[in-house]
Amino acid sequence: MTTAKSGSKRWMIVLGTVIMQMGLGTIYTWSLFNAQLVSKFGFELSSVSITFSITSFALAFATLFAGKLQDRFGLRKLTASAGIMLGLGLMLSSQANSLLMFYLLAGVVVGYADGTAYITSLSNLIKWFPKHKGLISGVSVGAYGTGSLIFKYINGSLIESAGVSNTFLYWGLAVMIMVVAGSLLVREAPVAAPALAQANSRGVDSSVATIPVAAKDYTVKEMLRTKEAYLLFVIFFTACMSGLYLIGIVKDIGVQLAGLDIATAANAVAMIAIFNTAGRLILGALSDRMSRLKLVSATLLVTALAMLTLSYATLSYGLFFACVATIAFCFGGNITVFPAIVSDFFGLKNHSKNYGIVYQGFGIGALSGSFIAASLGGFKPTFIVIGALCIVACLLAASLKPPVQRQAREKGMSLKPSRHTA
Repeated sequence: MTTAKSGSKRWMIVLGTVIMQMGLGTIYTWSLFNAQLVSKFGFELSSVSITFSITSFALAFATLFAGKLQDRFGLRKLTASAGIMLGLGLMLSSQANSLLMFYLLAGVVVGYADGTAYITSLSNLIKWFPKHKGLISGVSVGAYGTGSLIFKYINGSLIESAGVSNTFLYWGLAVMIMVVAGSLLVREAPVAAPALAQANSRGVDSSVATIPVAAKDYTVKEMLRTKEAYLLFVIFFTACMSGLYLIGIVKDIGVQLAGLDIATAANAVAMIAIFNTAGRLILGALSDRMSRLKLVSATLLVTALAMLTLSYATLSYGLFFACVATIAFCFGGNITVFPAIVSDFFGLKNHSKNYGIVYQGFGIGALSGSFIAASLGGFKPTFIVIGALCIVACLLAASLKPPVQRQAREKGMSLKPSRHTA
């Protein structure tokens, strides 16, 4: 009976997290608002589109502090508060009439609230399912992508029927209800004792013990003393930049490089959402059955090939959509697999704090693609640079090992490698 109740509780936590993540993922519908805000207020399109870059940067920045806030207030209170803050940021945006107000409300406030709830609910769910980290991460992050796909149609319909400003009001109310309702179902996960500590408690000599890869729970300071933390950051940054840059300009690529009409090119937005979500679910589950780093290495190589194809090939309708789908699929998978990799490398106890550090690659990646494009003056040279970086990151991922494994070799310990990191 106890086991049944425990299992039921865990799946209620999954449900609550999925509801929250779907609400949080709706921010990826921002591109629907750009042209409408330009039309209503007369802003420059390039100035309006910066809002989403601010949102993405604030989201990543929030993950630096979310773990400490969770320790202080608890998961439920923190995620509920973030949901209210997120909803209010969007609802108040319905009254905004200047770029500065949109940058502050839809950018900083919405992004910070979203990142706080995203990282803490995701890390908590992974702790509840330590044997299926890839799959459960895929479920959670896949829900984030599903939210963006569903609300693409909801927000699009609201913009047409109620106007762009009123859409912010209804959108904010819906998201607030979803995140707060989901927060009521979640519970803090118990953290199991590290394997090495368990071995010591049984009287095993740690100097000769066979230990698993994630035996040590690293603090943030300890993690930052390892070279692996910085290499993971570089890999994650590259993976994020490739996907986020594509998301921001995919319609323009279709029109300018593939010669598609605007309506046809706009279909790529929906395709990105579909394949992004599929990558999260499929590659997340697959990462529980093979080396996660080898999987990331393979996706980076495929992404590099797709980026170079966009740059050098004469794009037809089919080739354009194949490249877009491939990059979106790999990006979604990498976003999903990386939380599990960080726990493989640095343990589960401080996962939200440690992943928050690595996750800064997302925020910096969101800005870097645009800066590179502005510096180089076009899509094609930017694709070449991103493709080259993906090849470098692919080689890094293929050769990287967890710090425990490296340190054990240095001390002459016998190591039992995990299939996820071998």
